[in-house]
Amino acid sequence: MTNHSSASRRQFLKTIGAGGVGSAALLASANTATALGGEPIVIGAPLPLTGLVAADGIEFRNGLEMAVEEINAIGGILGHPLELAIEDTQSQGDDVIASAGQRLIDRSNASVLISGYNLGSSTALPVVAADASVIYMHADTVVAHNELIKSDPETFWGSFQYDPAEIYYGIAYLQYMRKLIDDGDFKPANNRIAVITGPIAYSINIANAIRDGAADYGFEVSLFESVQAPTSEWGPTLAKIRQNPPAMIAVTHFFPQDQAQFMQQFVNDPTDSLIYMQYGASLAAFRDIAGDASEGVLYATTIGALQDEIGNDFTARYLDAFGNNASSNGGGQTYSALWAYAVAAALAGGAGQPYEEEQNRKIAERLGKLIYRSPVGTIRIDPETLSAYSYPGDTNDPSLGMPHIFSQIQNKAENGYIIAPAPYDVARFQQPDWS
Repeated sequence: MTNHSSASRRQFLKTIGAGGVGSAALLASANTATALGGEPIVIGAPLPLTGLVAADGIEFRNGLEMAVEEINAIGGILGHPLELAIEDTQSQGDDVIASAGQRLIDRSNASVLISGYNLGSSTALPVVAADASVIYMHADTVVAHNELIKSDPETFWGSFQYDPAEIYYGIAYLQYMRKLIDDGDFKPANNRIAVITGPIAYSINIANAIRDGAADYGFEVSLFESVQAPTSEWGPTLAKIRQNPPAMIAVTHFFPQDQAQFMQQFVNDPTDSLIYMQYGASLAAFRDIAGDASEGVLYATTIGALQDEIGNDFTARYLDAFGNNASSNGGGQTYSALWAYAVAAALAGGAGQPYEEEQNRKIAERLGKLIYRSPVGTIRIDPETLSAYSYPGDTNDPSLGMPHIFSQIQNKAENGYIIAPAPYDVARFQQPDWS
């Protein structure tokens, strides 16, 4: 980490347990009876630090490093300091991902596995965790997790998806486009949507939901295009768009570098279209590559740093630690997950070791009942799927679900501004300059 000498950061680390930050105050209170100095608790992190989604993997590592430092500053978990062990999943498939998780168990003796997302089927690490009777927390954002849990809850009791699944994205996009139009904020030239997806199930599921639900909201899907990953040459796809210009373009292929190339090539000869990009545009890497072409783009995420008091405080500290080009949206995910785990483990009487099923089940029970307000919103777990409830998808109470936030990049030098849902919105939608 950088800027360890920052006086403000030192002061925060000294006072975090008594400063009114809910999770920190709760954990600090639990730690008062025990001095720091017990055997370390190893936090295992199977992360994609190289390859196609390395930009995210680096942020996931940053978030864990930040949480480890802060938790250790207030006594760890009941006096046991945290140590971070990392294995690179290389943006690869199940075999590489499973091997990384197994090494963390066998070689590092990890008490828990925490990641952001990994590629693959999203079933590899739940199997590794189940075999070792440890907790696994991830933000793969896939309905495949929900289906796995429901298929065998007794085996996969310890796997938690700490954000909602991707099934919400497609319908939420259609609902938001309809609202923009009905409120008079967006006046489309027609009712057509061009949908562009990548080869990964996450992207395909979102694209299919948009395609299948479009007519219910008064829209017509005029183009449904699938591209390979990675891709840097968008000419053929853009030619089809320009031949029959749609009012809306939804790019569910989520690699930020590919999305940035799309925007750079799109603005050379733009159509009168409002562009939505799935998740990748939330990362600083997208704005860095796309530059001016990023301004005006809409994006959404079921998990991202909020722009309220808690979220802004976290973002300021995160950028101070890792630089202005870091992305608190990515780092906030693993940061929040580790804090939630630490609180649950403290409430359960301590972290368990691999294969200590009784203690790890106690932690899983506390996680399942925890309502944890983090920088990315409220983590509250659905007992049927072991995924986080979504606001407003699952609940109308913003304090009981993680917000599905829509943002717009209005300044290439800054993260997008949240424009929905209330009460988390901080800006209004702006018509892009190219349209």
